[in-house]
Amino acid sequence: MLTTVSDWRPMRQSDLGAVDEIAKIVHPAYPEDIAVATERLALFPQGCFIAEGEAGPLGYAISHPMILGRPAALDSLLGGLPTEADCLFLHDIALTARARGLGLGRLLIARLREVATRQGLARLALVSVNNSQAYWQAQGFEALAPDAALATKLASYGDDAAYMARVL
Repeated sequence: MLTTVSDWRPMRQSDLGAVDEIAKIVHPAYPEDIAVATERLALFPQGCFIAEGEAGPLGYAISHPMILGRPAALDSLLGGLPTEADCLFLHDIALTARARGLGLGRLLIARLREVATRQGLARLALVSVNNSQAYWQAQGFEALAPDAALATKLASYGDDAAYMARVL
């Protein structure tokens, strides 16, 4: 049965329980305390979204301003947003099996481009995991060669992690 969804909507505090449940299902190899999502929502609510279908949430996305090449390590709090941010970092996207084939990834990229533009940021960035690098390349992202500091942070995401960015 095909589930319908119109687009991503802004995330609310009341969505954090669903975010935690979806994360446990979709990202069991990348566990993060719910405090991470809670902090990101508090710091940058305009970058946090829920894809909601007829039967409830289909997924979530969390993004925030960051410095290119300097993502936070997995399961770590930011403490604040960098004043010298130059990219919008897609910290996490998690889509349930019911969300497959609905085009939510493309819709999200369009939404993130709008957010980045409003913030005066010229790039989107992310860490690809779960062998998703080809998907993100098809969306216009390119892998960046990591320096030593970035390589250390990427190690917390697993062996196939790649830092990727897209110029807007």
